[in-house]
Amino acid sequence: MTHVVIIGGGPGGYEAALVAARLGAQVTVVERDGLGGSTVLTDCVPSKTLIATSDLLTEVESSAELGVEVPRDVRADLAAVNDRVLRLALAQSADIAGRLDREGIEVVRGTARLRSAREVEVVETTSDEDASGPSRVVEADAVILATGAHPRVSPDALPDGERILTWEQVYALREIPEHMIVVGSGVTGAEFASAYNGLDAHVTLVSSRDRVLPGEDEDAAELIEDVFRERGMTVMGQSRMASVRREGDQVVVTLTDGREVVGSHCLLALGSIPNTADLGLEDVGVALDDAGFVRVDRVSRTSVPGVYAAGDCTGVLMLASVAAQQGRIAVAHLLGDAVHPLDLQKVSSNIFTSPEIATVGLSQRAIDEAGLHVDVVMLPLATNARAKMQGVRHGFVKLFSRRGMGVVVGGVVVGPRASELIHAVSLAVSASLTVDQVADAFTVYPSMSGSVAEAARSLHPR
Repeated sequence: MTHVVIIGGGPGGYEAALVAARLGAQVTVVERDGLGGSTVLTDCVPSKTLIATSDLLTEVESSAELGVEVPRDVRADLAAVNDRVLRLALAQSADIAGRLDREGIEVVRGTARLRSAREVEVVETTSDEDASGPSRVVEADAVILATGAHPRVSPDALPDGERILTWEQVYALREIPEHMIVVGSGVTGAEFASAYNGLDAHVTLVSSRDRVLPGEDEDAAELIEDVFRERGMTVMGQSRMASVRREGDQVVVTLTDGREVVGSHCLLALGSIPNTADLGLEDVGVALDDAGFVRVDRVSRTSVPGVYAAGDCTGVLMLASVAAQQGRIAVAHLLGDAVHPLDLQKVSSNIFTSPEIATVGLSQRAIDEAGLHVDVVMLPLATNARAKMQGVRHGFVKLFSRRGMGVVVGGVVVGPRASELIHAVSLAVSASLTVDQVADAFTVYPSMSGSVAEAARSLHPR
């Protein structure tokens, strides 16, 4: 029986463990903080739970347009919201633990370090945080690294867990911040800025670039920034943080041009650092890039035979879905099952702002860089009958198809629950469907998905 040792119990780790067990392997998972990793305990699940409350309040704000009168003082109880956030995170972690247990997977709470490509030193966690538990060396036929990443901080902006916060620390807040300054306008910064804006906090978003979400579809990013400003958010473009300091019950964000922004709280969204230190990787010969991420190929192999890696520690695409897929691919490869290498051109992703931004396949930037000949259409949701009924004013559906062939190669959806609507486009990209095939599939009338079919009809090859 093949023994697979997995270091890290996040999506990359626990999905790999489940597949390996079902394929007949003996599996040991070593997890330091709790099953589900940061995705479940401090990142994705908590943040999207917080955003669910924010989205509800945003819908309530626009209820008058639908003929519904609500009291003007409707507000969220942030203490209750965050209690629910943490409760759901723990429940999700417990669900994962139950799944692993039913598959007969050994789970060790502790830390691990490679002594060789086939030997893993495991130190178990004790109830006394100042003391190390028992240690042992586990023999492994293969090792999967799935150790994730943690928030990047700056020496000039050190979090204190009270007023200066990382995205892992915000759930300790008991009251809605009077003025939340979010530093960083990437996905994490934009999501939290949108969430706290929806919770009725005054929000200032500090962006070092000329627009928010600089790595995303330009039309989508411009729409989101317009919505942010329309809803009262202060967006400061081309404004780089120099430092953050606390002065009593206030925080002061100093910019590199000397300007200062004063608020009640500051959320740092400065990116992530891979959890690859103190794992013995360099000693074993596992190659890292300049930022400390594990180098992997499309089947999750590292530079050392028998050692694989999955998830945020690889820096490939820091999404839970990609981590899980990398873990499943690693197990399929090492156990000799059918393998489909990771294809980043078919990955769908979502930004949980309000409205959401969902994408799949090739972006406009990738198309331009590759010099591909494509046709593109963008339909505003404001013309969709269902959107009108629901009072939706912001959003669009955009499709890209290969010119002359009509094959769908990418798409963008901006709107409420775009994360659900993108699946139709994702299926088209994954199966290389033509726009005619997408258009010929029936959609419900009225429905938001009707705009996907309408966009496809607009791209009919001539």
